[in-house]
Amino acid sequence: MAEGRRERKKLATRAALRRAALRLALRDGIENVTAERIADEADVALRTFFNYFSSKEEALLATAAVGAEAVVACFRARPREESVLHALREAVLEVMDRDDVAGHEHVAVLRLTRAAPSLLPQQLSVLAAQERALAAAIGERLAAPDEAYARLCATTAFATLRVTLDLWLEGSGDDEVPPLDVLRAEVSRAFATLAAGLDR
Repeated sequence: MAEGRRERKKLATRAALRRAALRLALRDGIENVTAERIADEADVALRTFFNYFSSKEEALLATAAVGAEAVVACFRARPREESVLHALREAVLEVMDRDDVAGHEHVAVLRLTRAAPSLLPQQLSVLAAQERALAAAIGERLAAPDEAYARLCATTAFATLRVTLDLWLEGSGDDEVPPLDVLRAEVSRAFATLAAGLDR
């Protein structure tokens, strides 16, 4: 019981820090955000911040990482008889049905990453970790080991999702969340394109 409480407290502290980082970046600009200010905003010690994040960039992109981790977890839970791409599409759509993915917080992080070149190195680091985790999950699903296939699927799936999200955001104003049903339709169409093959 005590272990469960400690874990919940850790998760709550991590969430408070990433939300504080996002609030400050949106209000004052990324260049004016520091680890010290994030810790103050979340009402924790600076040492506590560094227990969870190595930099302000990592804290800012933690929301995107949480979304990707949820996709991998949902993919692992899909029925084994589903094809890899079908299971991936269903996992993505399942996560999208949760409030956090289509919410303002996630959209704000996506917009920040598009507008701030300083976030690119951390974005690439997060992306690499996401792709490794998904490739491992895909590899577990295969009847025979095929690392190249697993890595190609993982990389292509996340690239497809990024392109689809980017196009979805382009159709909206700075302060609005575009319709989720549009995103769901575009995700389904994009994964159908992958399944059919890209060679034309």
